[in-house]
Amino acid sequence: MHDATLPANLAQLAQARWQHLYGNKTINSSLARLLAMSDFAFRILQKEPNLGEWLLDAQQMQSREFPNPLPEELTTLDDRQCFSLLRKYRQRFWLKVMWLDLVAGNDIADSIAYISKLSEALIDAANKWAFAQTIKQCGTPMDEFGKPLPMLVIGMGKLGGRELNFSSDIDLIFCYPCNVPTQGGRKSVEAQIFYTKVAQKLIAALDQVTVDGQVFRVDMRLRPFGESGPLVMSLSAMEDYYQDQGREWERYAMLKARLLGKQSEHWQTFYSMLRPFVYRRYIDFSVIESLRKMKHMIAQEVRRKGLVNNIKLGAGGIREVEFIVQALQMIRGGRDTSLQTPSIVNALKQLDTLEVIPHDVVDSLHEHYLFLRKIEQYLQAFDDQQTQTLPDNAISQARLIVLMDCKGYEQCLEVLQKVMLSVRDEFTHVIGDEPQEDSEFDDAFTYVWLEGDTEQLAGKVTESQIQPWQSALKSFINALKKKQVGARGADILDKLLPCLLHQAAEQNLSGNVLTSVLNIIATIVSRTAYLELLYENQGALKQLISLSAHSLWIAEHIAKYPILLDELLDPAALYKPLPLQAYKLEIRQYFLRIEQHDLEQQMEALRQFKQTHQLRIAAADATGVLNIMQVSDHLTALAEAIIEQSVNLAWQQMVVRFGQPQHCHEDAKGFAVIAYGKAGGWELGYDSDLDLVFVHNSDGDSYTEGEKSITSRQFYLKLAQRLMHLFNTRTASGILYELDTRLRPEGNSGLLAINLESFYQYQLQQAWTWEHQALVRARIVLGESSMAARFNEIRTRVLHQERTREKLLEDVVTMREKMRTHLSKDTDVLFDLKQGKGGMTDIEFLAQYFVLNYAHSHPEISTYTDNVRILACAHKLAILSAQEQTILIDAYCFFRERYHNQSLNSQGKCTVRDDLLSKMIEQVTQIFNAVLILKS
Repeated sequence: MHDATLPANLAQLAQARWQHLYGNKTINSSLARLLAMSDFAFRILQKEPNLGEWLLDAQQMQSREFPNPLPEELTTLDDRQCFSLLRKYRQRFWLKVMWLDLVAGNDIADSIAYISKLSEALIDAANKWAFAQTIKQCGTPMDEFGKPLPMLVIGMGKLGGRELNFSSDIDLIFCYPCNVPTQGGRKSVEAQIFYTKVAQKLIAALDQVTVDGQVFRVDMRLRPFGESGPLVMSLSAMEDYYQDQGREWERYAMLKARLLGKQSEHWQTFYSMLRPFVYRRYIDFSVIESLRKMKHMIAQEVRRKGLVNNIKLGAGGIREVEFIVQALQMIRGGRDTSLQTPSIVNALKQLDTLEVIPHDVVDSLHEHYLFLRKIEQYLQAFDDQQTQTLPDNAISQARLIVLMDCKGYEQCLEVLQKVMLSVRDEFTHVIGDEPQEDSEFDDAFTYVWLEGDTEQLAGKVTESQIQPWQSALKSFINALKKKQVGARGADILDKLLPCLLHQAAEQNLSGNVLTSVLNIIATIVSRTAYLELLYENQGALKQLISLSAHSLWIAEHIAKYPILLDELLDPAALYKPLPLQAYKLEIRQYFLRIEQHDLEQQMEALRQFKQTHQLRIAAADATGVLNIMQVSDHLTALAEAIIEQSVNLAWQQMVVRFGQPQHCHEDAKGFAVIAYGKAGGWELGYDSDLDLVFVHNSDGDSYTEGEKSITSRQFYLKLAQRLMHLFNTRTASGILYELDTRLRPEGNSGLLAINLESFYQYQLQQAWTWEHQALVRARIVLGESSMAARFNEIRTRVLHQERTREKLLEDVVTMREKMRTHLSKDTDVLFDLKQGKGGMTDIEFLAQYFVLNYAHSHPEISTYTDNVRILACAHKLAILSAQEQTILIDAYCFFRERYHNQSLNSQGKCTVRDDLLSKMIEQVTQIFNAVLILKS
């Protein structure tokens, strides 16, 4: 086959696919073109070749009508039939859209409007079917006139704006008119229960992957309270939420909210409730500050993902057009109600009418927006993938060349670059850049950097600093020779370095600290965006220098993960860690911005969340806002939040593959995580491992409920393996935590996830004394209340066993000596704070011995998992004297703080022996020997 409109590689592909589908039948060039242009179209036609004739019906292709996706009688339609009809409908009409876009050159505004209508029809049909099916089980919720009360479905994002992508997720929120119980069923149920069942059925009808594929990926994370919130809420509860707790980003999200389906009398109630939350009655210039923050978030997102050639999120992409329009809607929409529309295109027209933006700019933005949306449509139609990244393979590049009518791929890129530069210029004009802080400093620092005239340092820094500064600058310049610094980067660097040196002199920086700061600059020197961030935000530069002076760990951490530089922009947040109870809510909110099905992005997000909040904790720590105990509390609360989010992610991934275990669901997983060691005792440090054990409550006979069913035991084992992968895999942002599961029954040879009752039997019958010592510091950090209660009961029973003191002493002392021999780094000059004789581990062993020896007769000593409260309890029970308690607790806190401060400055666990330290070591050793050796 030879088709002049297609390059050779596409022409060959078209011919091969045509022969595969239609053999020697006369080739239709238009249909063959579609086969070459879209892998997705080819897959659909493989299943239903007769759809090719339908595509060739000009009248059908010109029509924008469409039938109902489901028959009128919905109650007789079972899950399998409904799912199949919806998926085949989607394939048929998305095939038509591919024909319109890739063959017929259809106007993109028409295509995205058509896809939006088709999508709304599919969602509405699924909603009606789910409602009818739930009525069969539970009866009907009715208003006072006996009329059924439907579930309202709110379309968000581009679906709300009737500008949906070809392969987009759909963002939905569900609500219902009022709280009335059902009538006419076998048993009346509450409205919340009824509508939750409807919502679950609707999501399954659209989202579940079957042999016919999937209709849409359904994302519910924009609902009130996010993933932790109820699946569906009453209108009054929703109104209370947005009035009392609605966040700034939710105002922007709800700007795109639109009810789907057939209009009812409840629609006006919804919009009346929503309008005052989204739009202020006055011209809302107060929103400018939050707009600047959102602009920063866009730049941060681009940096975080390392986006290249992304026509949505890149500079001048689709997102920036949307942002320009939505920003002006938010500012003026309260007064100019014509701007209260979820459609970008309609809002642009109104901004033109109101003369908010010059007419020529509106025309340019409108043209560029639709052009970029057209390219996005092409990219997604090639293989039904949700992508906005330009292709890196020859076939898809050839497709773009044809569709954009260019001479080659380089010309395609030039056209796109011109469009996106125009959008970026307008974006900068509307939103503006954050004002550069004035930074007046002596020209001497300019000469020091640009001319290498380090003699200019005299009088600017102390005499003793000059030589270390000269060495630091020389090392930095040598490091730059090995880096690729473009012209733009070099220009920014020449502006940044004098500012940096000026601030370093003001803060009287030592040569070592200056070296640390310059190491950070050397790390980011090829990433111009970060250099600009520090130059344009002198406050951020000041914070960087100040924190590096406080802590070498912070400097090294930022050098390793430069995205943390973004955190320096807001000192108020930087030095104020979250309340302990807020980490779990914060990570849920953080993950609302993360693509639900992108594992790689989720793993990066987990690591970046940890690094961001560790930096805030370290900043508060280094500047004395938090003491050592509070630091550990925060680091432990942060770890628990990350564990919870990781389990939720792993659970979702496993459920997609295998279905969920019987009698389990998202909020009752039958799975728990036990933390040992520092995590169990609320004593985590910045680089601590996590000692975790995974347990479940499934029996041996149950199975998962998915199409690919496995035993529940296998499910939990795979869940634990997935967690190990989430934590231990090294990504661009490093590992999450070093996860150590060797404390599980049978150690490395044991099951990664074990039944809780089997765990109990092991602890009773097989565990060694050192495993019971470890159990002293164990607690549930994730799991439903029934499992937590059962674990606490098991821990209590095991620890409260009566033990032979002589045998216990022998076991504890033997294990301590073994650890000291293999792990201690003690010397005559240096003291190993952790494993050294008279150090932290000696005190920990004393606490564990007290619990195991006395819990049988004094149960209260096993209540707590942290050493300080165990030692305090030992004094209350007269096991320790007041003086012994004070010595041990003071020494333990002193050692921990010294160890902690050395960690902050990367000095390891050994410290030089001094008089105070030696006295503490001697006192601890005397008590240790008196309890664990002499008494034996």
